[in-house]
Amino acid sequence: MRSTFAGLNTMVRGIYSNQLSLDTTGHNITNASTEGYSRQSVNLAATRGQAVSSLYGDVIVGTGVDSTSILRARNVYADKQYWQETAQKEYYTTQQTNYDKVEAIFDDSSKTGIKNALTEFYNAWTDLSTNASTASNRVAVIEKSNVLADRIKTVAGQLQSQINAQYENMRANVKQINDYTTELTKLNQNIMQTEASGGSANDLRDQRDLIVDNLSKYMNLNVYEDDHGMYSVVSNGITMVNGVNRLTLEMSTAINNKTYGISDYTVNIKESGIAFVPTNGSMKAQIDTIAEDKGYIDKLAHMSGFLLTTFNTMHQQGAGIDGTDSSFGNDDGTDTYKGPSYGVNYWGDDNTLYTWDATDEVVKAVELKDIKRTVEVDDTQTDASGNTIRTPKVTIGGTQVSETTLDGINIINALAVNTAIKETGGQNLIAARKLVVEQNVSDTGALENGYSVKVNGSGDGTNATNIATLINMDQANVHSTSYIVYNATTTGGTTKLMDMADDTMTTDNMKYRALDVDSLNAYYSAAVSKLGSDSESVDDKSDAQDQLIEQITNWRSSTSGVDWNEELSNMIMFQKGYSACSRCLTTMDEMLDRLINSTGTVGR
Repeated sequence: MRSTFAGLNTMVRGIYSNQLSLDTTGHNITNASTEGYSRQSVNLAATRGQAVSSLYGDVIVGTGVDSTSILRARNVYADKQYWQETAQKEYYTTQQTNYDKVEAIFDDSSKTGIKNALTEFYNAWTDLSTNASTASNRVAVIEKSNVLADRIKTVAGQLQSQINAQYENMRANVKQINDYTTELTKLNQNIMQTEASGGSANDLRDQRDLIVDNLSKYMNLNVYEDDHGMYSVVSNGITMVNGVNRLTLEMSTAINNKTYGISDYTVNIKESGIAFVPTNGSMKAQIDTIAEDKGYIDKLAHMSGFLLTTFNTMHQQGAGIDGTDSSFGNDDGTDTYKGPSYGVNYWGDDNTLYTWDATDEVVKAVELKDIKRTVEVDDTQTDASGNTIRTPKVTIGGTQVSETTLDGINIINALAVNTAIKETGGQNLIAARKLVVEQNVSDTGALENGYSVKVNGSGDGTNATNIATLINMDQANVHSTSYIVYNATTTGGTTKLMDMADDTMTTDNMKYRALDVDSLNAYYSAAVSKLGSDSESVDDKSDAQDQLIEQITNWRSSTSGVDWNEELSNMIMFQKGYSACSRCLTTMDEMLDRLINSTGTVGR
């Protein structure tokens, strides 16, 4: 039997339902600009009807409407796609930032870069080759050499600073990641408790998804939801968050890296001590860019190694303008030798022999004492016609004091003009002249049997020309006027530092070079060109990724975003519904008032 007041209850339910829908619409409108907010809507359902007798049996009369839940509009598949592509986007963005900084370090647009220093260094040697006896030309070579070495060291130092800055950013990122994972566990717990009664913690879920959005910037991740509504966040096979539990990231203690003159760090999982290596996101990009920046230090080290080895070897094949040419001969390392100097380092320590180890890509620095230099004619080779080829052969030897392996920043730090050359009058030691083989001549001017090594006149700059070709010519176009053999006397006897088994009239420093077959200028230009090409490639990838993220964001917004037109339409609809239910309730109330208070009063 339907009650007298059943209609009133129906309208009350309608009023409550429209009021709840109107409140939810207001919640949507006020949060339209809230980051991470998802549009919410009330799910309405007709309540159970009541059976009422009729002429042909019972009929079911509706009893109104009621709300079953308030749900947020969310596209799970769009979320997963967004988290995946955001990690890729941040990877490119972080790389892009690093490239911008490295390009600024290698900026050759002004006259303060390495390129300009190389050009002036080459011009100085070229000027010296035209007139090797002019003091100003020799001083200019030293000045430009100092500038080149300083530029290389400055750039290397800036790269070290960039690496250190990257590590500091990583430290800040690790702290932020830990903050996010802590918030996730708290939200997981609050969501589980809120939804235990069957409701849906929509606003808390929005906050949690926003945190996952931010977390995806730092690493690749996969998100799984359990039966209790709690998230598990997995990155590279490691579960960072599991319900109310989480792992903590930490930076390792400083690892002294002598190769690059910096302190390295790794990101570890505190609870297990194992390294955490993401496969995407800004954290991965920082790890990769640090390795790349070290690669640029390696390139500078190769350039410095080339100067310390191949360049020095070419310089050792010439003679300075100090001493007396008529006294040229073997130098026993004492003051008794009065001839011009030869076999002298231009770069590095005066008492150290530098050789390039092509296998390990390092410089072997052998310190000697009691250094002796000898010069002789090598006549062991012939040309295609069988004629003897006579070549000056310089041997540098002494007692080995120590042997040091230089790599990375240590090669760069060793790059400095020989202090003996930088001293007052030391410019005369610059070996611009070449060594030549001449047939012996008697006092009367008649040719005699035998040959000896001599030096050209003081104005000769042939060896300076040969040295200059190292800067702009590749290996195939560089020619030695003589060759060097290095020997170091040890306890066990004499040890050859340079292998001359191939009889190529050149030392291994000329054959196995730090720059392979490239010239100094070409090697640097190739490195800078690759930097520009890589930077441009990352810019293109970043732009394409930005467009993809924009599409995914629009995809998500089409589902979860608040549409003002839609919400205003809903507001009008629910307002009209509320008014209609209220009006209907008033009408029913008037009918019942007439029935209860006015019926049966006729005739009083």
